[in-house]
Amino acid sequence: MTILFEDADIVALDKPAGVLTHGTIRSLDEEGQEETAEDWFKKKYPEVVLERPYVHRLDRDTSGVLVFAKNQTAYDFLRKAFTDREVKKTYVAVVHGVPKEKKGVIDFDIGRSRKDFRLRSAQPKAKGKLREAITRYEVIGEAEENGARYALLELHPETGRTHQIRVHLKAIHHPVIGDPLYAPKNAPDFGIGRLALHAYSLDLPLPSGGRQNIIAPIPPDLATVLTRFRSASERFAGS
Repeated sequence: MTILFEDADIVALDKPAGVLTHGTIRSLDEEGQEETAEDWFKKKYPEVVLERPYVHRLDRDTSGVLVFAKNQTAYDFLRKAFTDREVKKTYVAVVHGVPKEKKGVIDFDIGRSRKDFRLRSAQPKAKGKLREAITRYEVIGEAEENGARYALLELHPETGRTHQIRVHLKAIHHPVIGDPLYAPKNAPDFGIGRLALHAYSLDLPLPSGGRQNIIAPIPPDLATVLTRFRSASERFAGS
């Protein structure tokens, strides 16, 4: 785990794909005692006594910026900042197909899937309470391989629902490549064997004052994929 930013109140990590943010009973039952990002944090900072130090979560297969609080005041401050949408989130994803609108807003409410307890759904008949969800996107690159078209998207989720980006992109018929839950019939492309979704940056207010834009460099496997998209790789060069 690489530390991207640290001060007296917070620590921001670059979480690799395949690592859980925190443990669950189900994950331990199925896969044994695997180290989570939370485990790593608690080992490195044993003096922090917070029961839940992570202030937001990333899916196991999503890489990128993950923030932990070192004290209760910082935790409460950052949780409020996320709730009040004061945190600006930027993600990068490679998806099947190319959206007709090169820039837009996906605002389908999200509930639980009626077919699979692991999934969320943006369908009107989704199970349970439908919660507001807003994701802004921009097509920043296009590519074609073996007759199929793909798009590189920059995404800005304004809300933080479970699987939000993955659910919204499936809802507009452009699921993320390598997504085992929302595009299980689509084999991974470009030689990448995992979900092509990366939490690139978080621009957030600091408990001590001011703001900090924290960037997680594009991982090598995704960086290789980005070279397939015309002019797009320059956008993240040197990150």
